[in-house]
Amino acid sequence: MEVLIENIITYSTMLLLITGIVFYYIRKNQRQSQSSREKVNRAKELGFYEPINLHPVVNLDVCIGSAACIKACPEKDILGLIDRKATTINASRCVGHGACFHSCPVGAISLVIGTEKRGVDLPHISPTFETNIKGIYISGELAGMGLIKNAVLQGREAVEYISKDLTKAEAEYDLLIIGAGPAGISATLKAKELGLKFITVEQDSLGGTVYSFPRKKIIMTSNMYLPLYGKVNKKEFTKSELLDMWNGVLKKNKISINEGEKVLSIEKGSEIFNTVTTKRTISSKTVLLAIGRRGSPRKLNIPGEGMEKVSYRLLEPELITNQHVLVVGGGDSAIEAALALTEGGNNILISYRGDSFSRLKPKNFENIKKAAEDKLINIIYKSNVVSISDKSVRIAFETDGINYEKEYPNDLVYIFAGGELPNEFLEKVGIKITKKFGEAILKH
Repeated sequence: MEVLIENIITYSTMLLLITGIVFYYIRKNQRQSQSSREKVNRAKELGFYEPINLHPVVNLDVCIGSAACIKACPEKDILGLIDRKATTINASRCVGHGACFHSCPVGAISLVIGTEKRGVDLPHISPTFETNIKGIYISGELAGMGLIKNAVLQGREAVEYISKDLTKAEAEYDLLIIGAGPAGISATLKAKELGLKFITVEQDSLGGTVYSFPRKKIIMTSNMYLPLYGKVNKKEFTKSELLDMWNGVLKKNKISINEGEKVLSIEKGSEIFNTVTTKRTISSKTVLLAIGRRGSPRKLNIPGEGMEKVSYRLLEPELITNQHVLVVGGGDSAIEAALALTEGGNNILISYRGDSFSRLKPKNFENIKKAAEDKLINIIYKSNVVSISDKSVRIAFETDGINYEKEYPNDLVYIFAGGELPNEFLEKVGIKITKKFGEAILKH
């Protein structure tokens, strides 16, 4: 009898313990799901829910809810769990690093470009980065991968493929690399490592888009491997630190980047390419385009935009003090520029055509909100710049359904309205461009 009672007590205790554990996990999953649902609703309100570029898509039939993708993502609240299944929350903030894709133990995640409603123009490239024109390759942001680590990886891999497929035709160079951003620099270093005869040209300055970031901008990266340098373990860089690293490895290996040299046209002969730049004509067996997606800055096409006080990038914010500054745009570049200018005692005005900042990184969103609350920055939503004059700007805006125009004192104007995709240039070369509506770039 005593044994029976002991067994009943033991089994009851075990049953109670198991019930407690099950109840705990059910409640935990319920709280987790509720939190994620609230974040999704908040993301929809702020306009962060819909993706704008490369983003993860979860196959719910395969997902086991391990949360490995959430832990792997260096960005905050891109993914969450609802009913023990991964789901996207702030998809527009995804930077396409692919950590979620690689971390999923069951291959439930694909990295997708565009959506059913929003198409994204991308040039046609093969798995070896070659376009429809044999001998012309594309890597980096223009190929759909914008993060520094991915661009560096693609630049390196593209040159590896190129080195294995060189013709025996006579040309000045084996390879012409166009662009000296992350992909172009990585390709340049790999070409040197492989002993190729190459030349790299950049229409602006070393670093490409990175060079135009505000000086104190922190660039989030994950570990990457840079040819002739090795593994880069550091995960945060200021712009100057990253540029110093690139300049250092180039100088150490006696490599020159031809800055301020813009490509005007690329013509293919029987076996080689003749590329006309603003300085010369270059003959090469192959061409690698690492020019990014933005191409030339998008203009507002308004009176006064050609004045010297108007610029499309901010290089030295610390030198600008006590000025009336207008920043046009609502993306990360515009917000980071405006925030950088607050340190100089400037009177800063932001003009943005939208009714809220819907595509910002979380840190930028928090910082601009605080700056506005502290009256360091004045923001005019639903507005457009009408004209720019010597000492003022005229802005049209909507308030409570009524349209107004007002003149504001102004010394400097910075326009961050995005860039025109280099589609015309690519099409002139003969490269096919297709609009991707939710097509997987990486899938298991």
